[in-house]
Amino acid sequence: MVSSIAYYITLLRRDFAGYCSRELGKLGLSQGLLFFILYVGRHPGCTPGQLAAALHMDAGHTARSLAKLEQGDFLLRRPHPQDRRAQTLELTDRGREAFELSHALFARWDAQAAAALTGEEQARLLDLLEKLAGGKGGGGCVRGDFPAD
Repeated sequence: MVSSIAYYITLLRRDFAGYCSRELGKLGLSQGLLFFILYVGRHPGCTPGQLAAALHMDAGHTARSLAKLEQGDFLLRRPHPQDRRAQTLELTDRGREAFELSHALFARWDAQAAAALTGEEQARLLDLLEKLAGGKGGGGCVRGDFPAD
């Protein structure tokens, strides 16, 4: 196999997904549903439309995911205070527990994944990944930006 960024990102992604599945399964969550919890935890009172837009999800997928989270007692939908046709989203106690767990979960995986690196190497890796993803002055990986072979 030829070394490439895509190859190593794929390996890390697969490892992270397996780790998350094992840990989140204990709470009855999937990794996909966790991203909904993370957004609502950071933006309490958001609407389903805001959530869908932020996560780049269609309305149907968002509605199904919110229904699962509501059934699992992770999320509450409440009437919007200014627009009775709309709803706002809040985490339940169980949802906040999952939100807090996710931070510890990410930190544990990061520590395991980067255990062979020094602190300086870890910081440099994060800087480089952020640059590749489009932050810190980087352009990110936008389709069409790759040179032809």
